[in-house]
Amino acid sequence: MFTFLKSAFISALVIVISCSKTGEMKLHFTGVIEGTSVKVPALTGGEIIELLVDEGEEIQQKQIIAKVDTLDLSFQRIHLEGGLEEIQLQKEIAQTNLHRAEKEYEYLQKKHQRFKNLLENESVSEQIVDDISNQLQNAESAYLTARKNLRTLATKKKQLEAQYYSTIKKIKDATITAPRNGIISDKYYEEGEAIPPLSPIVELIDIEEVWLKIYISERLLPHIKIGQNVKVKPDGIDRIIPGKISWISSKAEFTPKTILTPETRTSLVYAVKILIKNPDGILKHGMPVEVQLEN
Repeated sequence: MFTFLKSAFISALVIVISCSKTGEMKLHFTGVIEGTSVKVPALTGGEIIELLVDEGEEIQQKQIIAKVDTLDLSFQRIHLEGGLEEIQLQKEIAQTNLHRAEKEYEYLQKKHQRFKNLLENESVSEQIVDDISNQLQNAESAYLTARKNLRTLATKKKQLEAQYYSTIKKIKDATITAPRNGIISDKYYEEGEAIPPLSPIVELIDIEEVWLKIYISERLLPHIKIGQNVKVKPDGIDRIIPGKISWISSKAEFTPKTILTPETRTSLVYAVKILIKNPDGILKHGMPVEVQLEN
């Protein structure tokens, strides 16, 4: 609805310079109001089962814009929950096995040492000590394997948890909400259509703080600075709204093609951005205004 206005009116159209009796110079410009455009993405792709806004509608931050089908994601969540439960059971079994293997290993260590002492006194045969030594090696191997099994299960659990939380996030993201206050300027999909992940579903224009650009010649640069206050006068409204210069281009450019006066058509100019607080929503996206700067 508002998209066609973006490229058509982005610059100042008229520059008028006047001087008061006291020598104060006033600079007058004409520009067009721009709101901040936000293309709201569908982080989760799928069929749009509800689309709750329309073009031109004013919406509030966190208001629900649309809902995407999550049936398959719900099944995936259930599958992952089952996997996590299985991992937990395997972990409990592995902990029991580790505890048993540790006890067996400690027992054979002590037994091996006792029989080695007996062998020194020739109280037992060397064959018996060798047999116990082999048992000790097997017990050590079983103990180390049990520890590795437990670590392996911990790694698998982390992997499943990552998939699970990713699925939960996708289910949550399937309810698309407004990131800020604004007006719906465009809809890119309709209810019942399938939307790919990360594709924009609507365009939102935030007009709580609006801006416009004007273009000034090099000889006027000394008369402006960042932070300078300006006066904004909307067409058809008997009211002055304060604004402030937020940015001045450091490079000159040719006058935009929308400025078609013979005097300025080939001039080099500097872009100047003006921010305007608009809590009451008086200024609309695409609205022409007059801007006055005073030195």
